[in-house]
Amino acid sequence: MAFEKLRSNERAQVVLGLMTGIVFGFLLQKGRVTEYGVILGQLLLTDFTVVKVMLTAVLVGMIGVYAMKSAGLARLHCRMGSVGATVIGGFIFGAGFAVLGYCPGTAAGAVGSGALDALVGMIGMVAGAGIFARLYPRLDRSLLKRGTFPAETVPELIRLPPGIVVVAVAILILVVFALLAALGF
Repeated sequence: MAFEKLRSNERAQVVLGLMTGIVFGFLLQKGRVTEYGVILGQLLLTDFTVVKVMLTAVLVGMIGVYAMKSAGLARLHCRMGSVGATVIGGFIFGAGFAVLGYCPGTAAGAVGSGALDALVGMIGMVAGAGIFARLYPRLDRSLLKRGTFPAETVPELIRLPPGIVVVAVAILILVVFALLAALGF
């Protein structure tokens, strides 16, 4: 089967990953979420472009992953999460977002558009990730492991079939879109 060959071909996986990243960056650019003013508008709750683009990405990704998994074309590789790791990661992400005004994906897209402020931020992200990777073996990780989640996925947590969860979340996202449209966003 062609998919089995693709799974075992590392070079094809790298090329497919690169192409997917380029398409994602292009779509971020076309959705205008690489523009600092649009991101600032989201943070000030005056422009919901970022929410609409990200919810669209979640909707497409969720349905796509579910369909590929159901067809046997993909396997999930989940790691058990924890409250400690989520809170610390969220704090670091939020602090970086507050200082830079971009998240990693929008910063990369903004760099591709020629935004020098985003380039400085990307250099900082790479440096920070390198420092963290270097220090990680010596860190006390007990705080990161606190409050281990009781399940790896939402369907496992709420004990419902994945298809039902996908449909429910899709409906919820569509309701959010309708509310934003009704409010004039």
